[in-house]
Amino acid sequence: MKVGIYTLGCKVNTYESEYVISLLKDKGYILSSFNDICDIYIINTCTVTNQSDSKSRKIIHQAIRRNPHACIVAMGCFIEANKDISIPGVDILIGNKDKSQIVHLIEEYFSKKETIVDLYSDLGNQFEDMEIKNLEGRTRAFVKIQDGCENFCSYCIIPYVRGKCRSKQLTKVIQEIENLVGNGYQEIVLTGIHTGNYGRDLNTNFASLLRRIMQIPNLRRLRISSIEITELTDEVLDIIKEYDIIANHLHIPLQSGSNQILKLMNRKYNTEYFEEKIKKIRKIRPNISISTDVIVGFPGETEDNFQETIDFCRKIEFSKIHVFPYSVRKNTPASKFPNQIDSNIKKIRAKKLIEVSKDLELKYMNKFLNCEVEVLIEQEKDGYSYGHTSNYLAVQVDGTYHSEDIVHVQIHKIQYPYCQAYVLVKS
Repeated sequence: MKVGIYTLGCKVNTYESEYVISLLKDKGYILSSFNDICDIYIINTCTVTNQSDSKSRKIIHQAIRRNPHACIVAMGCFIEANKDISIPGVDILIGNKDKSQIVHLIEEYFSKKETIVDLYSDLGNQFEDMEIKNLEGRTRAFVKIQDGCENFCSYCIIPYVRGKCRSKQLTKVIQEIENLVGNGYQEIVLTGIHTGNYGRDLNTNFASLLRRIMQIPNLRRLRISSIEITELTDEVLDIIKEYDIIANHLHIPLQSGSNQILKLMNRKYNTEYFEEKIKKIRKIRPNISISTDVIVGFPGETEDNFQETIDFCRKIEFSKIHVFPYSVRKNTPASKFPNQIDSNIKKIRAKKLIEVSKDLELKYMNKFLNCEVEVLIEQEKDGYSYGHTSNYLAVQVDGTYHSEDIVHVQIHKIQYPYCQAYVLVKS
C-alpha cells in the first residue's frame, strides 16, 4: 500500500515522521508523495501558533478530499491540544504518545475498519524510544534526545501537549549516532523539545552527553538544534571551546529584548544575563553564528518595549532572527492577559524586525567574504551545489558535488541569501 506523509512544525516532528517512515518501509509499505493518490495519509501536526492549527486542519482536509477512501491518520501536537474535537473523515487520531505503534494501529484499522482514537490524559514519565538509521533524502541526521518541557512560559502551549521532560538513555543516544555515522552521515543534529534539559530525569546532564558524543570516531560535525541561554553552563561552554566538531552555530531563543516583557513571558533570565552569556560564548568562539527567536506583539508590549527589542537585537548582532507575531494559545496564562495587541500592529512590528534580521544576516555574511570555509553539500541543481557551513552560512558552490561531500571553498561574493564560493580543495 502507498503512504503519503506530511510533517508540520519542529525538528522533533521531522525526526518522529522519519521514524514512522522507517517503520512503514520495514513492513513493506511504499512511501509516496503526499500529493499522490495514496492508500494511507499521515499528517504529523503542529499547534505552536494559530497559523499552525489552521495549516494542520487544511492539510488533513486536503488528504480527505484527495482520496476519501484512504486511511487518514492525524497525529501530534494539534491533536493532543484538541482531544475534545472530532474531525470527520479522520480514521486514526494519535496525540504525542504511541507514534511508535503506528504500524500496529494502521493494521488494526484495516482489520476492523473502525475509527481509532489513541489519546491519553497523561503522557507519562517514560521517553518513547525511537531509533533512526537512515533519513530519507537528508544529508544531516536528526537525533531526538529528549521530549517534553516544564518551563511554562506564559505564551506557550507546548508543555501541555508534550508533557514532562523525559530523556533517551545515554547509551541509546550514542548507539544511534554511531549507527548514523557508520551509514555515512557527516553531520548529526541533536534535537528535543527542551534539548538543554537532557538527562535531568536520568541523573546526568547535557554536558555529560556532549562529552561522550565527542568520543565517537569519524563524527565530522555535531549541531545543537536549539538551547536556552540558561542551559549554556560553564561546563557546556568548556566543551564547545575544546571541540571544534561542535558546529560554530547556536540557536538561542531570546523572545523579547525588553525586561518588562520577559518577566510577563515567565522567561528565566533578563537582557543583562543574556548579554553577558553571549559575551562568554564569543570569547571562546569569536566568529560563532548566533540565531534566535523573537515574539512581537506580546500582550502589553508598547512601542517602547518593541524598540528595546530592536535595539537589543542590533546590540547582540544575531546572525538571524526568526520572528513570530504573538499567537493566543487557549488555556495559557498570556491568553488571559489584558492589553492584547491588534493584529495589524503585530504585522507591522514583525515586518520591521524581519528587516532588522536581514540587515544583521548580511552583516554577518560579509564577515566571511574572501574567507575559506568547509561546506557540507546537501543538493545539486543547474550546475551548482548547495550546502551549509559549520556556522550555518548557506553557500552556493560553483560545480556539482555529491550530497554529503564536505568541500573546502573560498567565498567570493555575497548574493543574499547565499554566499557564493568556488572549491579550493576537496576534504
